[in-house]
Amino acid sequence: MLDTFADASSHLEHLREGKYSSVELLEAFKERVEAADGDLNAIVAENFEEARARAAAADVARAKGEIWGPLHGLPMTIKDTFEVPGMTTTAGAPPYRDHHPSGHADTARALVDAGAIVFGKTNLPVFAGEWQSFNPLFGTTNNPFDTLRTPGGSSGGSAAALAAGFTPLELGSDIGGSIRIPCHFCGVYGHKPTHGAISLRGHIPGPPGTQGEPDLAVAGPMARSARDLELALEVLIRPAAEFPALAPASPRPLSELRLAVWREDSTFPLETEVREPISHMLKVLGEAGGRWTEEAPAGLSLEEVMATYVPLLAGILGAGFPRSTYRWMQWGAPVLKRLALRKVASPIVPLFIDGIVQTHRTWLSHDERRAKMGARVRAWFERFDLLIMPVTPWTAFPHAHEGELLTRRIETPSGPRPYMDHLSWVGLATTLGLPATSVPIGRTKDGLPVGIQVIGPRGQDRRCLSFARQLQELLGGFEPPAP
Repeated sequence: MLDTFADASSHLEHLREGKYSSVELLEAFKERVEAADGDLNAIVAENFEEARARAAAADVARAKGEIWGPLHGLPMTIKDTFEVPGMTTTAGAPPYRDHHPSGHADTARALVDAGAIVFGKTNLPVFAGEWQSFNPLFGTTNNPFDTLRTPGGSSGGSAAALAAGFTPLELGSDIGGSIRIPCHFCGVYGHKPTHGAISLRGHIPGPPGTQGEPDLAVAGPMARSARDLELALEVLIRPAAEFPALAPASPRPLSELRLAVWREDSTFPLETEVREPISHMLKVLGEAGGRWTEEAPAGLSLEEVMATYVPLLAGILGAGFPRSTYRWMQWGAPVLKRLALRKVASPIVPLFIDGIVQTHRTWLSHDERRAKMGARVRAWFERFDLLIMPVTPWTAFPHAHEGELLTRRIETPSGPRPYMDHLSWVGLATTLGLPATSVPIGRTKDGLPVGIQVIGPRGQDRRCLSFARQLQELLGGFEPPAP
């Protein structure tokens, strides 16, 4: 029987060797989805009929010696924010319940042109605006490691589908940790690329037909191995005419890498369940010859990063609010801040509320602060090759849909913590447009996955991925959930 938990590179190798056909591989994924997705609800749209026809065509082409590209004949799914003809693209939002795109998102087109066969779409929160994956159209997606917990968001359906063996490769998007957090919660790999390296045209939000691409947001691959991320990145990156080429990277011995580790912050401390696997990873890394310095880049604190990142993020999200909501927020922001702070003591909350209604003058001041921070971090990276950081302070938590986003709390082993603090550790890479690879490093005592993010200078995506592959070799990589 085909192993649907094998990584994409293994499937492609077996397809080339004729061990099975694309049609047989597609049918194996279909059977796996039908057997297990009832408990998870990760797949929200399917088009197996057209996928089967394309898989058959891929098999015929291969028999003739015709290869469409590096993903020839590989079935896969895509997050339901990316437009794909033949299936709805809803972004989990009722206004787009019946949106049937006529063309592919740029990234989906790149995957298809490379030979991929897109057979399904995966679940997410409304307009990809949450760290859990639930919406009024398709309901809630559960974590394959514990169905009472969230797989994360917004690419939660993508991460759950990978962890459950429904697909060998996924396409996600990230503006607030939406690739990295689900990968951390579900024990899979993901890459947030250098900002601008991969197109976002054809992604919802913005509205269908949007040509401009937003600040901070990126599209990126998700997979069950680091080598699959490397494979997908080469397919997805823009042509050199549209974006400066990403720097090449050749593997270097661990002993030669200048690594920094940032895992301490008094405002956003890590839960013990995250801290312990990171300590174990560093022990294994040290035994293999790796060396690192415990240092926050450029002397930054997470609170300083949040003071720049959150207003920039909130400004983007606020621009998408209906006019009536925006005007209400302008009038009520001071009162809303006071009420929110009574319920949850997080420095992120007032920054977010102010950022939604900020003037352009204020936005420019935040943008300048970002530029100065970027200069400091660029200088810091002259001393270091890579930065290792946690993804969030906690692991996957029980579903928590009640209450408002700004004032919601979640239960952690140390007690209730502010929901908005999800932004704390993912903010640096997003603010500065840096590449960040999410790498699974182990499990908690309760069997929940834990990951870290590997961050590099702008354009050094391949360096991040090369180190992710080294970590995978040391730590063992993805482990399926218990049956």
